[in-house]
Amino acid sequence: MMDPEKEIHQLKEKIDKAKAMRYKAEVRLEELQKQRQALLDELSKLNVKPEDLDREIEKISNEINDLLKKAKDLLPENLEG
Repeated sequence: MMDPEKEIHQLKEKIDKAKAMRYKAEVRLEELQKQRQALLDELSKLNVKPEDLDREIEKISNEINDLLKKAKDLLPENLEG
């Protein structure tokens, strides 16, 4: 059986460690909430709703592919690359 003083000391260490972990988690949560808000603000400036983001990404990706195809079509075929 463990000495009660030693057991109390170990419990105190575990509590202190848990408090430190909780503090780190709270700080990380706050950072993530700030990042989330910054992203939402940026989307708002771009007039994109978060729920439309996947559709907007697909639309822009398609536009890029179309423009690349047009650029390739404008180049002479006999250029070596």
